[in-house]
Amino acid sequence: MHRLALISDHASPLAAAGGVDSGGQNIYVAQVARHLSRLGYRVDVYTRRDDPSQPEVLHWEDDVRVIHVPAGPARFVPKEELLPHMREFSRFFIDRARRHGGYDLVHANFFMSGLVALRARAVLGIPFAITFHALGLVRRMHQREADRFPPMRIDIEQRLVREADRLVAECPQDAEDLRTLYGASPDRIDVVPCGFDADEFLPVGRETARAALGLPVHERLVLQLGRMVPRKGVDNVVRGVARLRRDHGIDARLLVVGGESDTPDPSLTPEIGRLAGIAREEGVQDLVTFTGRRGREVLRFYYAAADVFVTTPWYEPFGITPLEAMACGTPVVGSDVGGIKFSVAHGETGYLVPPNDPDALAQRVAQLFLQPELARDMGLAAVRRAQERFTWAGVANQLAALFDATVQPRSAVRARAGLGRGAPAGSGLHAGLAARARS
Repeated sequence: MHRLALISDHASPLAAAGGVDSGGQNIYVAQVARHLSRLGYRVDVYTRRDDPSQPEVLHWEDDVRVIHVPAGPARFVPKEELLPHMREFSRFFIDRARRHGGYDLVHANFFMSGLVALRARAVLGIPFAITFHALGLVRRMHQREADRFPPMRIDIEQRLVREADRLVAECPQDAEDLRTLYGASPDRIDVVPCGFDADEFLPVGRETARAALGLPVHERLVLQLGRMVPRKGVDNVVRGVARLRRDHGIDARLLVVGGESDTPDPSLTPEIGRLAGIAREEGVQDLVTFTGRRGREVLRFYYAAADVFVTTPWYEPFGITPLEAMACGTPVVGSDVGGIKFSVAHGETGYLVPPNDPDALAQRVAQLFLQPELARDMGLAAVRRAQERFTWAGVANQLAALFDATVQPRSAVRARAGLGRGAPAGSGLHAGLAARARS
């Protein structure tokens, strides 16, 4: 049985998804940990303690523990401000790994977690794979002055690309960015997508779903669901609904699900206030409903209740919500960017449109409303594609295969060198790794 340390500096698997700093990475870490444990891995998830009431060790599920790391203040800190605390995070991880028998592999999630993994390998000789979830150069390209990460992020990522044992890209675009922007060697990159929970997201009859949510049965319904931040392009969806009315004569309710609280409070979620203002400017305030945050146990009803799911970010490393919508049998109209252009099959499970183009968005949504049989067929195709290619169980199988392949060569080297687990830093293999990490 392999022992895996899954490092996720700011994205706890226990956090409720949908907040400004809580989304796809949190879901990814939770599901990967859970499904790898079902394949025989013993998984410890290391994440920063952001609440003083959190125990150091939480036995979460069979063979999965969440380790809360004392690195920085025990309160919420924006991820852009966490880098100075990674040395403390590294010391804690290395000390605990030494005391408790170590790990066969580290899977780092995000660049700061990669920095922890790099330092741990220098001292303990543990190989590591990294999933960046978002690349600094790509983020800077799209967000420009809105990107608040320190400039050294790029230098750290470039070093991690050179040093990591394996690079896990979430989609072909991610792999291409690693090659072209960071000079990554193609033979060290594995494309393993994100997924959806097949037990959680599945088709539900539209009338059944709407009845469960108290929604009108016959109203045309467009759904936007996810984190409430500007880059998600929800403003484009609001304008698309306005164009739908103005140019196509179609009134459709836009349901916006997400935020920092269970009620749509602009003081807690400023993006809601901004979007409500855009709805008023566009004259569609009567068609836009903000629900606030919703628990995952009811999300499948929202996906299934919608006639179409829309997601038009202008930057998206992957995007899990389109998979969840597809799994529930709802066609998707999404931006032709990042992971969305990988998960959505254009003309088969929905449509891809340019970001920041409400006219193109309205045209495709109108097409689905005016051709209900086409929309139905796309929904059925979406279910098939999601189940065949994007379940978390399938993702875990792919990760396990590449993790096993990463561990085995290391084990052979250690055996030939006569090194057992826990050999001190400075001897044999560990000395070489430490020198490489310092160079």
